[in-house]
Amino acid sequence: MKVLIINGSPKGKYSCTLQTSLFLEKKFPDCEYTVLHCAQQIRKFEKDISLLTQEIEKNDLVVFSYPVYTFLCPSQLHKIIHILKENKYNFAGKFCTQISTSKHFYDATAHKYIEENALDLGFSFIKGLCADMDDLTTEKGQKEAVDFWNYVRHCMKNGLCEQPLAPREQAVADFRASAKPTAKTEKFDTVIVTDAEDTDENLLQMIEEFKAVFPYPVRTVNLRDFPFDGGCLGCFKCAVSEKCVYKDGFDEYLRNTVQSADAFVYAFRIKDHSPGPVFKTFNDRQFCNGHRTVTMGKPVGYLISGHYLQEQNVRTVVEARAQVGGNFFCGAASDDNDPARGIRNMADRLTYAIENGYTQPADFYGVGGMKIFRDLIYVMRGLMKADHKFYKKHGFYDDLPNRQIGRLLAMKLVGSLFAVPAVQQKAAGYMNEGMLMPYKKVLENADKNK
Repeated sequence: MKVLIINGSPKGKYSCTLQTSLFLEKKFPDCEYTVLHCAQQIRKFEKDISLLTQEIEKNDLVVFSYPVYTFLCPSQLHKIIHILKENKYNFAGKFCTQISTSKHFYDATAHKYIEENALDLGFSFIKGLCADMDDLTTEKGQKEAVDFWNYVRHCMKNGLCEQPLAPREQAVADFRASAKPTAKTEKFDTVIVTDAEDTDENLLQMIEEFKAVFPYPVRTVNLRDFPFDGGCLGCFKCAVSEKCVYKDGFDEYLRNTVQSADAFVYAFRIKDHSPGPVFKTFNDRQFCNGHRTVTMGKPVGYLISGHYLQEQNVRTVVEARAQVGGNFFCGAASDDNDPARGIRNMADRLTYAIENGYTQPADFYGVGGMKIFRDLIYVMRGLMKADHKFYKKHGFYDDLPNRQIGRLLAMKLVGSLFAVPAVQQKAAGYMNEGMLMPYKKVLENADKNK
């Protein structure tokens, strides 16, 4: 079997993710392996994508190998996929899978992104391996990698693969801004961040509609105007210095032009089941802030052109990004479902949030994501000093289990008591009442403080 490894890590041969494929190469020497460092050599493949497509045609199995960057794959691999789809390549008859490493922070959305695009490209897709960064250094992780490879071979032998995506409509209805501009007061600063091109007529009209109905001045920042030197390299030099290794000035641009605003609206057209390669570069390069939620408390809204309601993975990423960042998600207006109403509703929520400092407690998207970051930074605080300082200042470590001494001792005491059958039988009837005691005090105080 001939196997092509598309290395989507900007670190090239120094990629931790790639080591899993190299391990499998040693464990299964009956296969013939080729590795292309597509992300590290992105400039070369941007100039001539046939260097990749010719290799795909030569092989029986294609493996996308990458670290998870900000909910998806690195922007360099994102660009490769965009070029393949833009040129309408079809790889029917070729099997495909993926291997990722991360700390399991939204690796599910990254895998779904690769899967959906691989199916669009005609691949016979086999579910991939989501590994922790350290898995390969353990016996358990090594066994899981071997088991995964045996499963892939079984699927190829028996023609087992994911079902192709249902066809989508090619276009949404045209939208034209019609709202009359409202009077503006210079109280709050709101920024629209977009990658709109002149051909994105619906998106541009949605932006104009939002500007008309929103009661405060709005700045527009087009990411296509910024001279990106490249996508995030994952070099971690900013972990200590808080400065990006690139000299294009993005870190200052981000902090002074975008993140200085009181509220944010992100506007994009869905491309390749995502906000597109320009936005992906923008999102990845925000790692100059490390894992610090520097805009928490500020509301966020979205203007999206495309079949947003059909793009469940995009919807998950949009909402999860807001929650992990500590931003109130004011909604996403899209041109596939009554855009004028959606824009008014989003603008109204954004207005309320900005005027009242309104936020909402996070659900699993935000709580789960931040607990992964919290544990990561706590362990790596010696390296990620700026992140550690930020997390400590904002109390992100306060709910670590080993710091809840009182609760741990109380649960141990209760557990010991309930181990005695007589106590257990006697206390069973009072269990529900006991659980409600703290809440009764809250209600009593609320009654007193009317």
